[in-house]
Amino acid sequence: MALAACSLPIGGNAYAQQRSIQIAGTSRTASIVVTAGKSQDVHTDASFIDVTVGDPDVADVNPLTDHTLSILGKKIGTTRVTVYGEGKRLVGIFDVEVSYDVSRLTNELARVFPGSHMHASSVNGRIMLTGNVSDAVTLDKAVTIARQFGPEIINSVSVDSPQQVMLEVRFVEIDRTAGRDLGVQWNHFGSHSIVNAGNNVAAGSLPAVTTAAAGVLSGANPFLFAVGRIVAGNSATDIAINALEQKGLARSLAEPNLVALSGDTASFLAGGEYPIPVAGQLGQITVDYKKYGVGLAFTPTVLSRGLINMKIEPEVSQIDTNPAHTVSITGGISIPALIVRRASTTIELRDGQSFVIGGLLQTNNRNQVDQLPWVGSVPVLGALFSSKSYQKDQTDLVIIVTPHLVKPARPGDVIKTAADDTLPPNDADFFLLGKTELTRQQAKRLTPMEARIAAAGDQPNTGHMLDLTVQKEASDAAAQ
Repeated sequence: MALAACSLPIGGNAYAQQRSIQIAGTSRTASIVVTAGKSQDVHTDASFIDVTVGDPDVADVNPLTDHTLSILGKKIGTTRVTVYGEGKRLVGIFDVEVSYDVSRLTNELARVFPGSHMHASSVNGRIMLTGNVSDAVTLDKAVTIARQFGPEIINSVSVDSPQQVMLEVRFVEIDRTAGRDLGVQWNHFGSHSIVNAGNNVAAGSLPAVTTAAAGVLSGANPFLFAVGRIVAGNSATDIAINALEQKGLARSLAEPNLVALSGDTASFLAGGEYPIPVAGQLGQITVDYKKYGVGLAFTPTVLSRGLINMKIEPEVSQIDTNPAHTVSITGGISIPALIVRRASTTIELRDGQSFVIGGLLQTNNRNQVDQLPWVGSVPVLGALFSSKSYQKDQTDLVIIVTPHLVKPARPGDVIKTAADDTLPPNDADFFLLGKTELTRQQAKRLTPMEARIAAAGDQPNTGHMLDLTVQKEASDAAAQ
């Protein structure tokens, strides 16, 4: 005799539950889903006198008549109910699953997100969401609502919009320097006196004119150095003029790109690590490493209508070679400092939009005047008894970010790199023409014989002497 289970639905109410199940036969087990905190009636064709419950903590079973019993869901889980008739004759076996109110959750999702095509069902005491939504924000809100009905959610909802974000970051840094120096130095050598005005060196230690000129040729003095001597009787006076004007411009650019899945954090570092000695126990020295280079970490979240929320942490660092910034420790070990440009922010952009997330304009001005007291303050004439120095340093740093929604390449698509269109030169191109590499278009401009070889071997006549064997085989193949 077959065992069957059928439901008797109740219409008219959106929250109506399946209230009655008919069981007939004993050849197989029926499954019954009961909402936690609600009851459900089960009817059997044959009369019964005894009911056993596998786990009374999950469901409570109460006979109503000799053909009807009521099942009350108490705790999320599963249990088995067995019904016996007279003489321990088996009337029916069915598994009971006590679940959350998924029908109410489905109606709530349809009300909050119309057209989202999401459905809720019960799987082994857990709520499972299925269907598809337009973006990840809708899915996140749906999961939050579902957690109000049950703590454990199985998320099987697919998102229609692309969920992979590529972030382009541009670091543009410009350093400008300008400086001017002008000084006049007087050295008087008399028979009974020595006078020096213009530096802190004692007059007796001053170099001769020829020695000073040698210093100019070696680059130890400013760009312009003029020396003159006035001789009167037994005394001599040297006049030295130092003049220098400097201008400098340094431009650095870093463009790191990184792809991450919506909601995940991606990071990379293109640089290196330098060792730092660290004092350990019992006077031992251990080594730690400090990272430097171009680094990027960002967490994108794709919102509705193509809006992208991003937490970005870009960084560019380099070792500072300035000896004034170096830290010296025992043992003659020196530890360099780092020059770091770092930013951390959260912004929202659409696909392809750009934003300047960081900017720094730093200007340092330094003026220094060394002069002879009183005389150096006299207008015009004071310039002959003073030395003036002016230095200006300006740094302009800009950080620009641009997100893109991306998809992977199709199977079979070839992704080219910057080196795919270049080939190594042959011996004639390298040694005679000085070419370190050739483009594929340049490599195809060969003699008629070389062109036939390239067509037969499907490769240009490139490479060094070690490749001549391959070229000879290609030539033989072309001749045949």
